[in-house]
Amino acid sequence: MTTTNPRSGWEKIGDQFYQKIQLYESIFDQDLELENYLVAGAPYGGALALWRDSSKIARYRTGQSTKSTIDIYSTSGKLISNINWEKGPIKGLGWSDDEKLLVVTEDGTVHCYFGLYGDFQPFLLGHGAEEYGVVSCRFWSHGFVALLSNNTLVAVSSFDEPRPRLLAQPPEGEISSWSLIPPAYTLSRSVEVLLAIDKTIVVIDASEADDRGLSDGPFKHVSVSPNGRFAALYTEDGKVWVVGSDFQQKYSEYDSKAKTTPTQIYWCGNDSVILAWEDEIHMVGPDGAAVKYYYDDQVHVVPDIDGIRLITNESCDFVHKVPDQLEEVFRLGSTSAASVLVDSIELLEMKSPKADENIQRIKQSLPEAVETCIQAAGHEFNQNLQKQLLRAASFGKSVLDLYSSDEFVDMCEDLRVLNAVRDYRIGLFMSYEQYVRLTPERLIARLVNRREYLLAIKLSEFLHLPLNKIYIHWASQKVRSSSADDDAVRELVVERLHGKHGISFETIARAAYDEGRSHLATTLLNHEPRAGKQVPLLLSMEEDEIALHKAIESGDTDLVFYVLLQLKKKMPLATFLRTISEKPVAAALVESSARAQDQELLKDLYYQDDRPVEGSNILLEEAMKQSQIQAVIDKLKLAGRLLTDAKDPTATMHTRALAEAGQLLKMQEVFDKDITDSSGSYVGLSVNETMYRLIKSGYGKRAASVQNAFKVPEKTWWWIRLRALTAARLWGEVEELSKNKRSPIGWEPFYNEVLGAGNTRLAASFVPKCTNLQPAERIEMWVKCGMIVKAGEEALKAKDLASLESLRDKANGQQQVELERMLTQLRPKK
Repeated sequence: MTTTNPRSGWEKIGDQFYQKIQLYESIFDQDLELENYLVAGAPYGGALALWRDSSKIARYRTGQSTKSTIDIYSTSGKLISNINWEKGPIKGLGWSDDEKLLVVTEDGTVHCYFGLYGDFQPFLLGHGAEEYGVVSCRFWSHGFVALLSNNTLVAVSSFDEPRPRLLAQPPEGEISSWSLIPPAYTLSRSVEVLLAIDKTIVVIDASEADDRGLSDGPFKHVSVSPNGRFAALYTEDGKVWVVGSDFQQKYSEYDSKAKTTPTQIYWCGNDSVILAWEDEIHMVGPDGAAVKYYYDDQVHVVPDIDGIRLITNESCDFVHKVPDQLEEVFRLGSTSAASVLVDSIELLEMKSPKADENIQRIKQSLPEAVETCIQAAGHEFNQNLQKQLLRAASFGKSVLDLYSSDEFVDMCEDLRVLNAVRDYRIGLFMSYEQYVRLTPERLIARLVNRREYLLAIKLSEFLHLPLNKIYIHWASQKVRSSSADDDAVRELVVERLHGKHGISFETIARAAYDEGRSHLATTLLNHEPRAGKQVPLLLSMEEDEIALHKAIESGDTDLVFYVLLQLKKKMPLATFLRTISEKPVAAALVESSARAQDQELLKDLYYQDDRPVEGSNILLEEAMKQSQIQAVIDKLKLAGRLLTDAKDPTATMHTRALAEAGQLLKMQEVFDKDITDSSGSYVGLSVNETMYRLIKSGYGKRAASVQNAFKVPEKTWWWIRLRALTAARLWGEVEELSKNKRSPIGWEPFYNEVLGAGNTRLAASFVPKCTNLQPAERIEMWVKCGMIVKAGEEALKAKDLASLESLRDKANGQQQVELERMLTQLRPKK
């Protein structure tokens, strides 16, 4: 079988093989003058950002825009977007792991671009950056460090929540070069910065500056390996040292013999160092061995986690260490089981019996050989060689009795995904190791950011990943960029997303609103099933009525409270109350909340709703809490005034009651001032209690004035007088009261109250007056007073023989004689 040479581009450096392969050709226009551009590439085969350095003189081309832009390209040279840039000189251009572009200006302003199309979040470095200016920046996967002109270092460790902080102050001296070790690879878990100052290296972290005590500087370049274990130092005499990042051990040295200092040095994976001049690349492997690559024009180096991309106008090359599995299979003269298995495929296609001999020879190592071929296929870029390796693995596992095909199937799926995104029309050329570390979910996110929606959907379906974020991104982009009218865009979006699970129309509506298409945003929100997503956006769109309606419709009281709180903050009070007055649920929630927390709002609500009775009740409650009498009276007057215009038929009665309450309080206040006995304060007592206490204390005339003022009924007045006089044991006044020919309450209460107080003599005087009672009841009353003879006379008068006999049995002495005489009168004569 004829295939591409599997060792094409292999170079042996020391005992390691490295490979340079061409990913794409004819990348950029020849007129681009790449040498005048600052180029930064995102990790994992990501996008390239190109900014023409305004400090370099460039040839003007007819039709060329004079506006400065940051141009975003794919690795294959496909233009993704142009970001207008008029914000001053760029001192830092870098990417995060999730393909956010970081642009740092001289004055310390940072623009964090997400989505590749110009959307950004700005923040300031502070800490003197505006005053002293940024000199340069170094980036890692989720942060960066900026060096200011006064040698101050400012670190940002998160782009989602940037909090710039100062690192320890470096010693004085000129900084000839610098690099950093990311926090993931330091013992302190804080970023460490390596500064080449004078002849030494100083390591700076958050708390201290540590001089490593070197004396062979100044070092023109410092670069740390991706795993943070090694550092490459470029000396003034053109030598490269590879040392441990703790500077305790020197591993190798290489003499470049170059007359000029390289523009930059990088790491190719963790095994070799790249020296980059304008058109020349030296790759230095272990033990100081090196290989050189020459180019016809400017070459830009873009480091990645396992290799480097070399970018020129003509091509994009990838240089990396040949993975162990590929070396084991394809190394010249290899006799490994995996190599024999691959050779067996060619023999099998030629129907040679030697194929079976080879399989039998490696039978013991066949499982390992199959696994090696599968892994080698993943690391191989050439699709013909991938197929050859997978066929070899398939042949090998078919010979085995028990072998799980999961790894083989997974690799076939991974390669289909990788080959799809490596296509020049997509330009996401990444190695298998990069793909594994990036993860399929983040790869789909990169496709979505490039607006490659169809491929993103196909791959997501193939990998069984959710599609909702892809559809939401497509719809958001559609509402932003479509020139069709709002209704047409809404119909298109709704029709396309109909039946799709997990779609948030709130996100799409927010995109429409941010684009100034409020009507479209409102109509899109009608398709959002979750009121909790609808309402906040409607409020921000000033669609307050709709937001309140949606919240009430949802039945979620917390959501309704949230809307009401927002409306109360932004609306005049009268407008707010009018808004909720037509919505019973909202009004009820405001009422219940205000009752517990805001009495003034509650009064305003009752006034707005024309509910004077409830309003007066609030004032009445407040009156009861006042400590000053006059304050209570004032509150009562206000409550009464509210009821004046009330349509409630009971309002007149309530008004009169409130007026009388105020009048009573005034009288009680006077009583407290004038009466100094120990009976206590009159304030707060009812009318009846006030009269009772006055009579009991001997102030009958004052009690009578209270009775007249409040038109206390005659029966009530007599009851109160009787009980108060009896309680005070004022028997003379009780007798005086009983001289009246008629009592509104009758005379039985007099008998009961006086007898209950223990005055049987006076109580007995009321028995004859109780003419409305039966004789038996009066007999019982005389008995309770201890007057047996009087009881007998009552029985005699009633001719009640049985009662007389009963009384006789209870009596003794003279009483018995009298009762016997009465019995004689009643008994019939013989």
